[in-house]
Amino acid sequence: MPTMMKAAIFVEPGRIEIDEKPIPEIGPNDALMRVTTTTICGTDVHILKGEYPVERGLTIGHEPVGIIEKLGANVKGYQEGQRVIAGAICPSFTSYACQDDCCSQDGGHHGHGYKPMGGWRFGNTIDGAQAEYLLVPDGLTDEQVLMCPDIMSTGFAGAEAAGIKIGDTVAVFAQGPIGLCATAGARLRGAGMIIAVDGVDERLQMAKQMGADVTLDFRKVDVVEEILKITGGRGVDSAIEALGLQQTFESALRVLKPGGTLSSLGVYSQDLTIPLGAFCAGLGDHKIVTSLCPGGKERMRRLMSIIAAGRLDLGPMVTHRYALENIVEAYDLFSHQRDGVLKVALKVS
Repeated sequence: MPTMMKAAIFVEPGRIEIDEKPIPEIGPNDALMRVTTTTICGTDVHILKGEYPVERGLTIGHEPVGIIEKLGANVKGYQEGQRVIAGAICPSFTSYACQDDCCSQDGGHHGHGYKPMGGWRFGNTIDGAQAEYLLVPDGLTDEQVLMCPDIMSTGFAGAEAAGIKIGDTVAVFAQGPIGLCATAGARLRGAGMIIAVDGVDERLQMAKQMGADVTLDFRKVDVVEEILKITGGRGVDSAIEALGLQQTFESALRVLKPGGTLSSLGVYSQDLTIPLGAFCAGLGDHKIVTSLCPGGKERMRRLMSIIAAGRLDLGPMVTHRYALENIVEAYDLFSHQRDGVLKVALKVS
């Protein structure tokens, strides 16, 4: 087995480059995955731009599919050579946050209160090579399950946090990968009408595949006015914001019925302002909830069961494929959103 590996390294804001690192040594509770396919997340672009701080020299990425290369002596239930995925969020399940049923905000192994986003370790606080892993059921390809570790789990979390009931009307603002998964999640939750908003033709077409009943192009219509017209002035039962901009957040609030839920998934890089009228001066019984990607083995099992049962196919979301050594080119494509890109599959081995 070689001793060195290629890795995508955060050098400085504006620079993620391929470099070599030693292959990690495993401890008794660890596993080493040989990555076969991974991808680039919108959060990685925030890291690239310096909008989300990480240590220089950190290996980036948190959505791996691969094969168990080595297992620590204490790891049970898995075998070397098994195909696995690793969730983007890897809670310790020992912290106060975990035991308070908020595993994504894991406070760490010593339980010193909540640490915001502490359950996100891969590509955030540690290099992404060691974690607990889940066996991939036979018959599923890398690209079919590539969305499970983060994008699918996050999008579904937005639909779950929205409290969607059978027959609800739901608006999903932005149909990037997470927004598309939120649209699919809303359909699976039983929404009666799903309104998808975006300004890219290919994404609006994909939203239809994911379950949207109505698609609105914000370049062509006033989407707030149109959604209120569609709902007879009532507003939607829930609105999901999946981009992280003031404009989409505000529009989501403006179309929400009194007593409705705004489920926010976007990663914001500037302060938000809540418009007084849309917020009913604070008296509208609105709920504004945020979500971080849920992780853990059981979450991954549930997501893969949906794919294995044929209820959802996220394969079409992979629009581009690159070898790992061409990751700088892939970042340039993805961060500038060229050529109709949705998700990039990085083929490692």
